[in-house]
Parts: sequence; C-alpha cells; structure tokens
Amino acid sequence: MRTEIATLGEFGLIHHLTESIKLKNESSRYGVGDDAAVLSYSAEKEVLVTTDLLMEGVHFDLVYVPLKHLGYKSAVVNFSDIYAMNGTPKQITVSLGISKRFSIEDMEELYTGIRLACEEYDVDIVGGDTSASYTGLTISITCIGEGEKGKVVYRNGARVTDLICVSGNLGAAYMGLQLLEREKAVLKGGDKDLQPDFSGKEYLLERQLKPEARRDIIQKLAEEGIQPTSMMDISDGLSSELLHICTQSKVGCRVYEEHIPIDYQTAVMAEEFNMNLSTCALNGGEDYELLFTVPIADHEKVAEMEGVKLIGHITKPELGCALITRDGQEFELKAQGWNPLKEEEAEKA
Repeated sequence: MRTEIATLGEFGLIHHLTESIKLKNESSRYGVGDDAAVLSYSAEKEVLVTTDLLMEGVHFDLVYVPLKHLGYKSAVVNFSDIYAMNGTPKQITVSLGISKRFSIEDMEELYTGIRLACEEYDVDIVGGDTSASYTGLTISITCIGEGEKGKVVYRNGARVTDLICVSGNLGAAYMGLQLLEREKAVLKGGDKDLQPDFSGKEYLLERQLKPEARRDIIQKLAEEGIQPTSMMDISDGLSSELLHICTQSKVGCRVYEEHIPIDYQTAVMAEEFNMNLSTCALNGGEDYELLFTVPIADHEKVAEMEGVKLIGHITKPELGCALITRDGQEFELKAQGWNPLKEEEAEKA
C-alpha cells in the first residue's frame, strides 16, 4: 500500500508521525504541537546542543539502507555527540526534506526507527519540520542534552603524559559499508535473481546499519570516578579524531598499531578485500566509539575497564603525532578519514 504524502499535507504529516509521542524527561516541559518546544534545565546543569545533517546520495544509500535502520542511526549519531561531551541526551527535533517518491508509509518506517532509538536511550522528540525536496531525502536532527557543571569534556583538554583510550573496536562499520557496496555492484551487474550472501558477516552489517552510542562507557567512567581530559566520538576515523584532539589541545601523540582494537570479522573481511587492516581501523569512520584521554594516574582503572583499550599516550607538541607500527617504525599520523566536501571536489575535477 502506498499513500501519497500530499494527501495529508505538511502539518498533517507531522501530526500523523508525532501524535502518540509521550514525554518522559523532566526537562521536557512542552513538545510537539506549538511554535516551539519548552525545555527547563536546572542551574547545576550545562545544556549541550548538537546537530547532524544527512543527505541521500552523500551520507546514505537507500539501495541497501532500510528506512527503519536509517531513522535509528540518524538519532543515535546525535546521541553519540552528546555522550562524547560526557553528557546525557534528553531531547531531539527532527526535520525532513522529502521528495515525491516517498510515501506516508515510508515516513512511518523512518519515524519508527527514530522512535525506537529514543525509547532505547530515554530521549524525547519535542519538535521538527518537513519540507518538499527535489534531491531525495534529507534528514536534519538536533539533539539537546545535559552535562554536570564542571564535568563536561571538550577536545582541548589533553595534557602531556595523558593516556589515549578507545572503546569497543574499530573498522567494523567501514568493512560493513564495503560489503554492502560490493553486493550493490553485483546486483547492478544484471543478475536480478542473485541474492546477497551476508552469512557470518552480520556483525559488520550491524555496525554500519545500526550503530549504538556508548552510553555504557560514560556510565562506567562515572562509576570509576574517572574524569576524561578530552573526548570525542569516532565518526570520521581514529586518525582524524585524534588529530582534532591534538590540534585543539596543542599536544602531540604516540599511538601503537598493536594496541588498536579490531574485531575478528573485520580482519577476515579486510583480507577478503585485500585491504590493509590498520588503515581500515585508523581511517574507516562511522564506528561511533569513544576516543578519550585520561590522566596517567588513572592507568590502573582504565586498564581493567571492560570494553576500553589503551592505545597510546599524549606527548609534547614538538614530537608531532605518530603511529608506531608493530615492528617499531614510526610514521606520521595523517587524517585520511571520509570528508564529504573533499569527495565533492574530487568529482568536479
């Protein structure tokens, strides 16, 4: 069944998608239904705001990304930004640019994913907008969160001798993307009866299509009394994010290749694609793991923390940023993560 969006109109569509939303956060005083949402945060809290714009053909491909997964991921990547400030996401607004090829049922599917993410992470949908689009689907989500005063973590706080830590494992989302792109190319080749075989590779697909924000790591750090000196989430690749921290903190770093956490399936897939495994882990992006630095005094605590790996240390700025390979060689760390603006320029050239 397909129902044209024009049958409801802009306000009708917003009402249809949001009519059953119930607010659960105390800071959400009034949500969808008026000219603006009303939020109320206590004086002890810092208010955190982040926004992400996702465009079809640039950030996602609907050939292999289900709308429900897209909705979930669109929300979660914003939650991840708030956790990366050592905060807690509380509200989101959702704005959509929708072309005529999408139906009401399509938008229901997208919103189902967004609402699932909000239920999972205890976040309220408090507003948004819709508009016609001539370029496919555009999703813009703004997330509002809170952080304890004095405990919000920035990118510019890393200090010499701090330890560099990362949660989870790296490169899996990138390998999931390579797998999906390969199967898309096979289907384009002409055999419509050919079915993709993803058996044994489910983890990689999940990391790409349904990432999770690392709320658990933020909770563990608080429980252990560890206050990171700098932090950000890994959306564009470990090397890019680490260089952001070092640039803004005016420090250098040493990262050890042998300590970068990589899942077995990622290693198998990299070999299948004849790709360098460390390059995938350093530059792949979209893992949404947390990269953070802690004082050396917390070494014992983080070393024993499940789901966290020590991968290096912060140095004086004049030493630069380097990767130490398994055989002891030192290479300058370079930002080779995905850059949509650079991709666009390359296409024009």
